[in-house]
Amino acid sequence: MADTPPIRIAVVGHTNAGKTSLLRTLTRQAAFGEVADRPGTTRHVERIALRMDGVGGASPVLFFDTPGLEDSTALLDHLQALGRELGGHATRLERVQAFLQGPEARQSFEQEAKVLRQMLEVDAALYVIDCREPVLPKFRCEIEILASCARPVMPVLNFVRPSADGRASREAEWQAVLSASGLHAQVRFDAVAPFIGSEQQLYQDLATLLPRQRETLAGVVRHLDREFAERRAAACRAIADGLVDLAALRREIAPESFADPVQRHRFVADFQALALARVRRCMDTVLQVYGFRREDADLAVLPWLDGRWQDDLFNPETLKQAGKRLGQGAAIGASLGLIADIAVAGVSLGAGAVVGGAVGGLVTQGWRQFGNKLVNKLRGVQELSLENELLLVAAAHLLDVQRALEQRGHAAAQKIVAGADHGAGDKGVASDAALRQVVTLVQPARSHARWAREPGDRSAEPAGRRALVDALASQLGQITGSALR
Repeated sequence: MADTPPIRIAVVGHTNAGKTSLLRTLTRQAAFGEVADRPGTTRHVERIALRMDGVGGASPVLFFDTPGLEDSTALLDHLQALGRELGGHATRLERVQAFLQGPEARQSFEQEAKVLRQMLEVDAALYVIDCREPVLPKFRCEIEILASCARPVMPVLNFVRPSADGRASREAEWQAVLSASGLHAQVRFDAVAPFIGSEQQLYQDLATLLPRQRETLAGVVRHLDREFAERRAAACRAIADGLVDLAALRREIAPESFADPVQRHRFVADFQALALARVRRCMDTVLQVYGFRREDADLAVLPWLDGRWQDDLFNPETLKQAGKRLGQGAAIGASLGLIADIAVAGVSLGAGAVVGGAVGGLVTQGWRQFGNKLVNKLRGVQELSLENELLLVAAAHLLDVQRALEQRGHAAAQKIVAGADHGAGDKGVASDAALRQVVTLVQPARSHARWAREPGDRSAEPAGRRALVDALASQLGQITGSALR
């Protein structure tokens, strides 16, 4: 495919239809062009290559982002007038060529001329349509003008999902008009929140219009399938690695420090911050896997990523519900989100063992009663580690991040509401049973405090840890594979 000239595709359409947004998503380059609500953002033709093997790899497709068609009604009238001047025997293509040689192409129709010149130099065009717009006469004129360029045109139905501002999609109206104009090959592609597999469908449909480039486009589809699987596997492994880190995380606290409310509070706050930093680090890795930046998460992935997610992980009500999802009734230590292993006379009771029944009820009474009764009962070094409830919440959050990113375009600027596209009452990607399996599978990490790797740790990963991450990543892959299929 590297020896084959790239397929040249013009991306055309009305102002603010989402042309640049589509290209950002198709090429996974969030910084390409400028995306804004104001009309006429793109004023010149800009090109961008689809890279398949890194920055220096093959470019099977070369896209051209064009300015918006601003006055198609007047331009069509002008083209028809040119046809009459040419004696009525000129083809539609000849009318376009005559227009591009005339003064109007450099004056009143300068932007439209840029589009039509590019149309004559490409193999095909993607006609991007904002499906929220009513089918006005100017859009019918656009269709006729583009068809006059004698190049295959494939409509891309953009913004087919309900928008945040309440504007409904008019997809059925657009489909009817396009079919009546002979444009039967159409693809649904929401550049902000693309459907899983919609990229592959776009290139497959494009191949029906470009039979000579069918094999090249089939190669693009195979690459996208492979890339998608690799991204999902890498994200699952990143989440698995993060969960092993969290399960292995523990810190010792001396009895006298634990007995002091001030020291105890500071110790727990530091431990919570440590756990949150590891969740954030895991989230950053998943963002990178899908080609997003850290700042994209706070703006655009899920509602709780605007800063509330830190509180949500240790929220008592959240942990209480997590305890129910684990089948334990109420969460142990719900007011803390931690208190796991406590060593008594050198014998570790372990997470989820007798400690839950012995002190679980005391935790809900508050720090003072809990500390006094626990210190009076226990002797020796005490350790804190994260409870299973928090592991469940972290796993659910990270899987929801993965789901959001797999359905997110690189031009998106608004938040995706968790569960909005999956029906009311949706709890996210993973079912309670699946999350229980995840929490159960990660338990061996609790016996290996050294498995909680520090940032920048380049030492060899212990074989046991690697095997556990592999097994957990496989389990997460099954969860995402069934939920996001």
